[in-house]
Amino acid sequence: MSTALLVEFYQQLPERREKEGNEEWKRRLRAATTAYKKQAAGRYTEGTLARLLDSTDALTRRAAVLALGLLGTMAVNEAVAGRLHDDDFEVRQLATDALWKLWFRGDSEINNLDLQRLARTRDRQKAAAGLDRLIAKAPTFAEAYNQRAILAFSMKQYERSIADCEKALELNPYHFGAQAGIGQCYLQMRRHKAALKAFRQALRINPNLDAIAETVRAIEASLGEDGSK
Repeated sequence: MSTALLVEFYQQLPERREKEGNEEWKRRLRAATTAYKKQAAGRYTEGTLARLLDSTDALTRRAAVLALGLLGTMAVNEAVAGRLHDDDFEVRQLATDALWKLWFRGDSEINNLDLQRLARTRDRQKAAAGLDRLIAKAPTFAEAYNQRAILAFSMKQYERSIADCEKALELNPYHFGAQAGIGQCYLQMRRHKAALKAFRQALRINPNLDAIAETVRAIEASLGEDGSK
């Protein structure tokens, strides 16, 4: 299958018009992205798209990363995570977005939909009970642990949040969100050296986390230049 065709599909995606309202822009982009997903799915396999991630052409890599974010499974998790260190800024950003989408599709379709519903549930107790049930049913669903960790953090249950982040990382070692979550928990617990270590590891996984990089610099300044105090 010609890589030029995928790039052609990608180049049909719209750019935002001058003075275009947010809702109109979102509507146009959503429609174009849906069309791109259909085009890519009709012409390319997941394996072919994964191989295109190693193209020497940045535009091809962008097109492949976006397509995998829309269509891919956890089978391409490692390959997409590798693009977090790409030379091209846009590829790196697309890879960050694509990984979150892959992670939410990390189990069966019914469990994926259940997780998406629970992530939107505002009642914390109901969300917690639902996540407990989901994890009991799908104990290797890494994103379910991460979402439970996020919920525990919001309830100031930092030790429990760390445990769930660690489990998410055990199942998915590329989960920079879970790694950063550990750092946030330690920061709230005023364990700054542990937070610094966790944040640095998150940046090793994904060096594009600007807010985390800024936090690292702030902690280093408070502890000493190398964070050794």
